[in-house]
Amino acid sequence: MKLTHILASAAMALGLATAAVAQDKTKVGFIYVGPVGDGGWTYEHDQARKAVVEHFGDKVETVYQESVPEGADAERAISQMALQGADLIFTTSFGFMDATVDVAKKFPDVKFEHATGYKTAENLSVYSARFYEGRAIQGHIAGKMTESNTVGYIASFPIPEVIRGINSAFIHARKANPDVEFKIIWAYTWFDPAKEADAAKVLIEQGADVILQHTDSTAPLAAAEKAGNVIGFGQASDMAEYKPSPRVSSIIDDWAPYYIDRVQAVMDGTWETKDTWDGIGPGMVGIGEITDAVPEDVKEEALAMKEAIASGEYHPFTGPLNKQDGTPWLAEGEVADDETLLGMDFYVEGLSSEIPD
Repeated sequence: MKLTHILASAAMALGLATAAVAQDKTKVGFIYVGPVGDGGWTYEHDQARKAVVEHFGDKVETVYQESVPEGADAERAISQMALQGADLIFTTSFGFMDATVDVAKKFPDVKFEHATGYKTAENLSVYSARFYEGRAIQGHIAGKMTESNTVGYIASFPIPEVIRGINSAFIHARKANPDVEFKIIWAYTWFDPAKEADAAKVLIEQGADVILQHTDSTAPLAAAEKAGNVIGFGQASDMAEYKPSPRVSSIIDDWAPYYIDRVQAVMDGTWETKDTWDGIGPGMVGIGEITDAVPEDVKEEALAMKEAIASGEYHPFTGPLNKQDGTPWLAEGEVADDETLLGMDFYVEGLSSEIPD
């Protein structure tokens, strides 16, 4: 046999082997609403992607697309990822829900996982975290530490997830301090540092000395730092660069165990659609270090609440609680059911603003 034939045969064999290895890899895609460097929501999803790579090594190939707008652009991005051979795709923003549903119909052999949504299909699961548990702890700290009795809240969109967080924070701020008031600004964005900074500045000008946020950048903490004597909290990620103040604690989203589990299920052929909603107890919601800027007794109370929530001893939505208009909602000792929380479209009594349409 000529040398050229031997080399050609060897090259072909190597190519086939390489192709076989490539086919053995599970391809996992991620669609992000913000940039991976946002320091918050998308950053933590991408940390989880990296954890998948670290856990599975060369058994997986991961791809991602960042800063994908919600709507038609999302459908195009998800479809492209499916066309490129993804076996499993995580879409990581509420506004990706309908786009994910539509693409899942077109690609029945691809598995899809949508964060914070509620629409499922045979090849589409949903998952979210009980962020409201962390909001309860933040609310307690806010109520105890405010000197102006005004807490500012930067909200993203008027969806149940965000409304739940406002209610939970307010309930616990009021329990800690009956004189506390919330001022809420709707930013109508998940990630826009300029908008978030402007909202924080307006709230501070209105007397807020505590800023809470349900947006993804560190801009509100930067505004608090610049103002001085204003505290805030890390959102979705620790935002530790602002410790020990203005960032006095944080809610940290830990998606890694869930992502690893779902990738493993695809590999094993055991993946099935499901609806996951986990909190502090299972570890999907973490509470970042409470710094020494918080008085020791307040820190101890906050940590005790964290443990009570984790163990199931305490639920942040426990009666007696009324709706904003004063009508009874939960009786003494009654706990809100998940169905009500998942569809929450009302404020609790004591909040003075209105939910936008």
